[in-house]
Amino acid sequence: MHRVVVTGLGAVTPVGKSVAATWQAFLAGHSGIDRITRFDTADFDVKIAGEVKDFSLGDVVGSKEARHLDLGTQYGLVATQEALTDAALKIDDGNAEQVGIIFGSAGGGLGLLLRQQQVLQERGSSRVSPMFLPYFLADSTSGVLAMTFGASGPNMAVVSACATGGHALGEAAETIRRGDVPIMIAGGAEAVILPVVMAGFINMRALVNGNDNPSAASRPFDRDRAGFVLAEGAGAVILESLDHARERGARIYAEVAGYGSSNDAYHMAAPREWGKGAVQCMRMALRKSALAPETVDYVNAHGTSTPLNDKYETAAIKEVFGRHAYKLSVSSTKSMVGHMMGAAGAIESIACIKAIDEATVPPTINYETPDPECDLDYTPNQPRHRPVRVAMTNSFGLGGHNSCVIFQKFEP
Repeated sequence: MHRVVVTGLGAVTPVGKSVAATWQAFLAGHSGIDRITRFDTADFDVKIAGEVKDFSLGDVVGSKEARHLDLGTQYGLVATQEALTDAALKIDDGNAEQVGIIFGSAGGGLGLLLRQQQVLQERGSSRVSPMFLPYFLADSTSGVLAMTFGASGPNMAVVSACATGGHALGEAAETIRRGDVPIMIAGGAEAVILPVVMAGFINMRALVNGNDNPSAASRPFDRDRAGFVLAEGAGAVILESLDHARERGARIYAEVAGYGSSNDAYHMAAPREWGKGAVQCMRMALRKSALAPETVDYVNAHGTSTPLNDKYETAAIKEVFGRHAYKLSVSSTKSMVGHMMGAAGAIESIACIKAIDEATVPPTINYETPDPECDLDYTPNQPRHRPVRVAMTNSFGLGGHNSCVIFQKFEP
């Protein structure tokens, strides 16, 4: 079995269009949540989201091809280009078959589909684009990435709602570990700040009405939390076998130590009581990593800012870690960027990797009033400088999907 290491990172988020900008915003406790500019929210009770502002594709693809692409795919392209550059990895005819991709999305090209539906209604069937079909599917981003960057190895999309990004990284690591290929591009992309999606979540009573103070709306683990904030963006991670990374002299950020996956088998929208599925997922990741629970320093929590998720995730962490739970640094970067759905697990994995690399835990902002049922150390409002040897990220999704990935400091 091959050891798997991280050699490149890329990000597009509501607080920055690169890893460096996003990480600095995390450390500064900056919120990217604001009033929606994408569409008229006059008839919506919730008028805020985590939009990516002033986005440009740059020179990743030409304008002719770009017009076919959903916005989420465009985010994925920019994040992946950054990750490849960061890894100093060039894909060409000599190594194309050695590079695979697992890149997911919860909503796929839903925005593209809705635009073509509008074309159908307003201009007739003959004006519907023949190219929208392959570009709105959930696997379109992974396919476009392969064609753009020339990677012809194993390629697929993971679709597991809000657990997608974590599953993509975990499954990509497993692909390398079993020896299929030595290099994988993994991540998630999402762009579903759309009227119909907002309306659905509002009617589910899942979103917080933070219209009066958007930057304070997402407050994971705080007693006054009242729902999540919808967001968008992409995260991309370059994974390699240790042997391959060493052979080409790559910089190594961290090692992928373990990966767990489970399902609540309970409800399409509500978490199982006391986080039973989350407990199973975290324990699987720890077992596969061969790490004892007390070796974990930091947990980047799913931390959605919903009453039930934060309560049950806290309970699950305490069940898995016992007394060590109170020695952990826990934080939710969703307090700053909102819930990026299928991209969340990828961005939160990057937060774990950066925490290890820079010995700093990003904060949970807007934490003001403790909740007796959420009684762990949530790194309130300020980053914490501390050694982080082992970090875990949790992602839990609609449909009961759970993913957990563990990263550790690389030691030769």
